[in-house]
Amino acid sequence: MQFEGIYTPLITPYNDDFSLNETALVETVEHLIGAGVQGLIVAGTTGEYYAQSMDERVEMMRRCKDLIRDRVPMIVGTGAIRTEDSIAYAQAAKDVGADALLVATPPYAYPTGREIALHALAIDRAVNLPVMLYNYPGRMSVNMDAECLDRLGRSPNFCAIKESSGDPDRLHMLARDYPHIALSCGMDDQALEFFAWGARSWVCAGSNFAPEAHIAMYRACAVDGDFTRGRAIMSAMLPLMRVLEQGGKFIQCIKHGVTMRGIAAGPPRKPLQPLNKDDKRALEEVIRTMNTTIAAIPGAF
Repeated sequence: MQFEGIYTPLITPYNDDFSLNETALVETVEHLIGAGVQGLIVAGTTGEYYAQSMDERVEMMRRCKDLIRDRVPMIVGTGAIRTEDSIAYAQAAKDVGADALLVATPPYAYPTGREIALHALAIDRAVNLPVMLYNYPGRMSVNMDAECLDRLGRSPNFCAIKESSGDPDRLHMLARDYPHIALSCGMDDQALEFFAWGARSWVCAGSNFAPEAHIAMYRACAVDGDFTRGRAIMSAMLPLMRVLEQGGKFIQCIKHGVTMRGIAAGPPRKPLQPLNKDDKRALEEVIRTMNTTIAAIPGAF
């Protein structure tokens, strides 16, 4: 499988009692597909998988598959501490018809590179689906190092990596030493650098509410090769990225951004709390300014 374009890690919209808001889920999926994103990711961090039961996660897979109707690929996250649980999620994803898996480092356990590889290979043997790896040391505390990546080279299913370390040296290493594993941008403020080093996809939570801006950035750099336009778009997007990352309110900001589009995203699940009024106003102003600035860039939209 080739990953090309913008892949949105879906939010899970909730009612005030934290039950699934089915209407808002329909609206979110239709909004994103209509906007032109190239794929949807279910059970990513942005979807709050870590706050859901196994039954809830599997039901979310089923609902999303039914809603997407094969219009774009559906990638399913298998995140869990235990390898056995990740395999169970992967098998459920295959059963509902997922097109690929997102396989991250098991959190909290602090595995070595060899152990991460054995974890991923066990999932691969169980389901035999294309895999986008997910390297996020900021949350997992460990990297998918060279030993890990070398071992994973034994299977062609490991065809992409969402790189979220923020380390330029890793970006260079992946592009030069592992060309068979396609780069996918997982660090939003480095999208320009990823595209310059050959990335063909971008997994970006902000595309839940601003798919147009993210698609414009992808098209400028990856499709048209116009990095002058790309730099202008990225410059307009950077203030939003700073707001999203500050204060540990990432998911809350994404959900409020979706609400701004007229979709009732609802609150994040506890222990997270919704944004306060000041945070909402700051986010709203940044989004409005970004949209106005990008709209003024020739050829952006």
